[in-house]
Amino acid sequence: MQEPDLQRNGAVATITLRRPALANKLTRGDLSVLAQHIQTVNESPHTLVLVFKGEGAHFCSGYDIADIGNSQQPGSGFGDMVDAVERCQAVTLACIQGGVFGGATDLALACDFRLGSTAAQMFMPAARLGLHFYASGLQRYVSRLGLDTAKRLFLTAERLAAPDMLRCGFLTHLVEPAELDVRVAELAATLAGMAPLALRGMKKHLNHIAHGQADVQAIAAAVQRTLASQDLQEGAAAWREKRPPRFTGQ
Repeated sequence: MQEPDLQRNGAVATITLRRPALANKLTRGDLSVLAQHIQTVNESPHTLVLVFKGEGAHFCSGYDIADIGNSQQPGSGFGDMVDAVERCQAVTLACIQGGVFGGATDLALACDFRLGSTAAQMFMPAARLGLHFYASGLQRYVSRLGLDTAKRLFLTAERLAAPDMLRCGFLTHLVEPAELDVRVAELAATLAGMAPLALRGMKKHLNHIAHGQADVQAIAAAVQRTLASQDLQEGAAAWREKRPPRFTGQ
């Protein structure tokens, strides 16, 4: 069975889950691999976008149920890996072509954008399995989808089809299956063309605000950093000259 791999192409990196015969189920070993991939992305100042994809018919079926007792080892559990995804400095996109189940729904929610095909479907079977979900995952569900929807999905294990996933806010984009990869590539290219200091900074602080952890002084410092940046001068010049900007992250 193959571990998730990381590929980089310019400012865009892609993590691909590679167990299509098992709906891209994740194992304990995969958690550290994914955490290392995210660290690699964080250490690359030129990587602005990280795409998560799954091979085959489904995005991911979550953690291996046969080993569920080892899914929450302190410091290296499933929730820790997903928290690292949420904190990733690059803007994250989940490409959801089919099923996204169990803990993988939280992995997708940790991403900044969730693009799905009309064949997508989701469900959260924790209550059916007898599992109490971890704190940060519950918080992500509530903050992104609202309390009522979080209760609906966690407490009933209801399966949602793609249109309902869009309506409740789980998906940020919904397209036909043949268009999904193109739309993901287009959005990734759009994001990769933004000014790095502003892009990364606003992603971080928007997430802090969503968690009730806004740091006004840190936001003010980030504003001042962009005001003094070469990229702001380049952005203004490109706007005047009606050409694409050439940002350097400086």
